[in-house]
Amino acid sequence: MIICEMVQKTSRAAARPRGRPRAYDPATALARATEAFWKSGYAATSLDELAAATRMNRPSLYTAFGDKQSLYLQALERYWTTGLERMREMLACDRPLPEALLRVYQAALDIYFPGKGPPRGCFAIGTAATAAVDDPLIRAVFAQGLRKLDEGFAARIRADRESGKLPGGADADTLAVLASATLHTLALRARAGTPRAELEEMARKAVGILCRTAA
Repeated sequence: MIICEMVQKTSRAAARPRGRPRAYDPATALARATEAFWKSGYAATSLDELAAATRMNRPSLYTAFGDKQSLYLQALERYWTTGLERMREMLACDRPLPEALLRVYQAALDIYFPGKGPPRGCFAIGTAATAAVDDPLIRAVFAQGLRKLDEGFAARIRADRESGKLPGGADADTLAVLASATLHTLALRARAGTPRAELEEMARKAVGILCRTAA
């Protein structure tokens, strides 16, 4: 009888997975941390606020993401990666350049005006621009995202130039910087309280100028 009980206990122990199961979803926790940083900024967001936002205690937060800087950098990289992938999809060559640009700006405004709460603008512009002054790691990730943004616009303009939709003299790099600058302006003005309808009109006018310049 004792031997049978020992065998049963050993079998149950073997069937039980080793280690403590993870009690959080990394993607969800990172998204919640992003929202906390977005609301208050990098410097003003405390570890206690991040723990509350992610629903993790501080030791678990450290184990999962490292210190506050590391968590913020992961949030910033995730924001850039997701946004740039979406932008590349919208800039696909199956639509005319003006329509593609407007789609990018409309999608950005959807992010800047979340529907609940006040307009929040761009996560990178709103948080990294100030933190980058004193933090070289944040500055590097911020600058890399801005470069990739320019590269995304430039790639579409070059594609139109090579296919003959734009003249050979169209300066893709300069036009891309102007397209990115329009995006930054929309983000800043959204956070400053400019109504969305005004920003949509601004985007339409900017697209008109960009496309006339390109042509």
